[in-house]
This record gives sequence, structure tokens and C-alpha cells, in this order.
Amino acid sequence: MLFLLLIAVLFGGLFILIIIFRIIEPAYLLIFNKPLFLFWYPVLKKLDPQDKDILRREFSYYLNLSDKKKSYFEHRVKSFIKHYNFIGKDIEVTQEMKLIIAGTYIMLTFGMRNYLLELFENIIVYPSAYYSIISQEYHKGEYNPRMKAVVFSWEDFLTGHQTKDNINLGLHEFGHVLHFYSRKSSDPGAVIFYDEFTEIEKYFDEDVLTNRLKEKHYFRDYAYTNKFEFLAVILEHFFETPEIFKKEFPELYEHVKAMINFKE
Repeated sequence: MLFLLLIAVLFGGLFILIIIFRIIEPAYLLIFNKPLFLFWYPVLKKLDPQDKDILRREFSYYLNLSDKKKSYFEHRVKSFIKHYNFIGKDIEVTQEMKLIIAGTYIMLTFGMRNYLLELFENIIVYPSAYYSIISQEYHKGEYNPRMKAVVFSWEDFLTGHQTKDNINLGLHEFGHVLHFYSRKSSDPGAVIFYDEFTEIEKYFDEDVLTNRLKEKHYFRDYAYTNKFEFLAVILEHFFETPEIFKKEFPELYEHVKAMINFKE
């Protein structure tokens, strides 16, 4: 009798989950343009006190979160560090470096439920700009989907992280990852990202909108290389100088905000 009751509970739970993910969430997504829920962790992973101190020092975004959301941020940072391989090339990848890299990614993806993506496995860190055998050029960073790797020059990553000049290597390369994710996945976060980007890319495709952007000289010229770089650059600006972005291009700002489900 107990066994039959347990089976009934399991099937009942499964049925409820199917209803939630197949019927309720798609309807919610259509109406509100965001996932039904973001955080559900039966057991939260905890960071050591010294790791929390680094997050407080390095991320104003983290400092401004509520205590509850800080715990979610910490859980995601620790999960990120555990999930991906950090590989140093002529450099030791320290715990502090891992926390800054992870914190950058978690800040960018905090509005998405699914954040540990299988589109990359390795985070490769060089001390400075490195020579690519494939392109036969020096690079500061790249996302290589074929190799499932995100590569950084630590010197340039750290400079971008510490300054507010709208050049942030971490946000830029992880932005490429999310763009690729939106084209490959049917997860709610990917669907929202893709739909909003179809609106954002009009600023790249339509001359009137593009010229309006160029007249302000807010986005650097590299943004207009192609749509992938355009997206990565505007994500840098969104986090580095949000007040200016919102004032100069409020409609574009709102599309970016919706795209990553960002909460102000």
C-alpha cells in the first residue's frame, strides 16, 4: 500500500511538472516576457568569508542585491567555479581570479534560470595578449564554440573589470556565448534573448537607426563590425555606463534589459 502511494505521489509530481513547464510557463513567457521562476535551490552552496569579501570589493552589483539574492549569487558563483575547468597558460589561476571571472558571468546571467551552459567547458587564461595559431594574430580574448572554450588575457580582463570605459573583456566574450546560446537553445532565457535581439539588430540593419547611434559616438566603432560584435559591445555599455545608455537610447536600453531579464 505504501509503495503504491509513493508511486502515485511520484507520478502526480511528474504530472504537475509537465503542466508547469509545458503549459503554464510558455503562457507566462508569452504574457510577461520572462521565465516563470529563476531560483530554486534545495541546498544553497556557501562561499567562504574571504570569497564573499572579494565579491563585495569587486562587484557593486553584488553589493546592491538583497541578502536573499546575495545568497543566490554566491551559490551560482560557487557552482560556476566547480562546473567549468580553469586552465592557466603561463599563469596560475588563483581563487580570486576565478571569483572575478565567475562573478562577471553570473552578473550577466543573473536574470536567467539556466546559466551553467554546455556551450563551453574550459576557461583558458593567458597572462596577456596571446598568439592564435588559427588566426595567426594576437588576441585579447575569444569564444571558440568548436573547442568549447572561452579564452582571456588576464591583463586585459582585469583592466576592463576595474575601469568604466565601456571596454570589458569578460562581459564581451561571455556576451558572445549568450548570443550563441540564444541561437541553439529553446530554454526560456534563450528564447527571450533571441526575441529581444531581433529587435536590437534593427539598430544594426536599418540605416536610420544605425546613423542615429553613430551620431552620438557612444558606442565605439568596433560595435559596427558585425551583429555579434554589436551585441557584445552594447552589453559592455549596459553594465559599465547604464545611466548614460538609458538617457541616450532609452528604447534600446529597454530591449537589452528585457533580453537578459535584468532587474534594476
